[in-house]
Amino acid sequence: MAQLQGQVAVVTGAGHPRGIGYAIAASLARQGADVAITDLPSSADLFESAKSIENLGVGSLALPCDVTDSAQVQETMARVVERFGRIDVLVNNAGVGVGSADFLELTDNDWELSLGVNLRGVVNGCRSVIPTMQAQGGGRIINIASLAGLGAIEAIPACYTASKFAVIGLTKQLASNYARDKILCNAVCPGSIVTQMHEQTLELIAEQEGISLEQAQQREDAHIPMGYSAQPAQVADAVSYLAGPSASYITGITLPVAGGMSPGL
Repeated sequence: MAQLQGQVAVVTGAGHPRGIGYAIAASLARQGADVAITDLPSSADLFESAKSIENLGVGSLALPCDVTDSAQVQETMARVVERFGRIDVLVNNAGVGVGSADFLELTDNDWELSLGVNLRGVVNGCRSVIPTMQAQGGGRIINIASLAGLGAIEAIPACYTASKFAVIGLTKQLASNYARDKILCNAVCPGSIVTQMHEQTLELIAEQEGISLEQAQQREDAHIPMGYSAQPAQVADAVSYLAGPSASYITGITLPVAGGMSPGL
């Protein structure tokens, strides 16, 4: 059943075919939504990914966009409204994971990039769509945070953890501020997910610990109660639920998709 038929979704950071963003875009398209996807102008896969979305039988739009640039984000959302007439769902997925697990080795650039993309990128997206959602009578904002936004995780850079904690705080504040406008705002907190970013994290752990990639994966799996890292589609299922009619009375939550991992309170 196409539960999102007639709706329009925007997913940021969705260019890479193995990423969480693309999986989310594909899942929303399978539910009937027209989907605009964004990624950095340097993304080699953005337009091909948009074609793959269109092949699912919905409208699709590829928009190069740096989410740290508020003017670019405003222009991007304006182009979506020009093409489709509305924006019902915004998924702020664009993110980076940079820096050392050693706090004292983190550089100013590590902090600026982490906060710029992971937090300010979400702020820019929300500021750009909330007026549209208010005018049309509501919408859904789903921010992709991280399990590291719920509690400290060994070997995760502090700049990443701090940025994701901030995303969760922002999500809860927006949920409170805009509930009466029927704008529902929730966060999804992925744990260990098999993406290109996941591979980079494993490489960092392997290098720092002097172990192989296979050993790094085994070490990670040992901390997951379900015993394995998830596929991006499993995160996309959670996002599609929050975007759909069954989640019409849910706002301000942080939903872990982490196989039972549960850092923090």
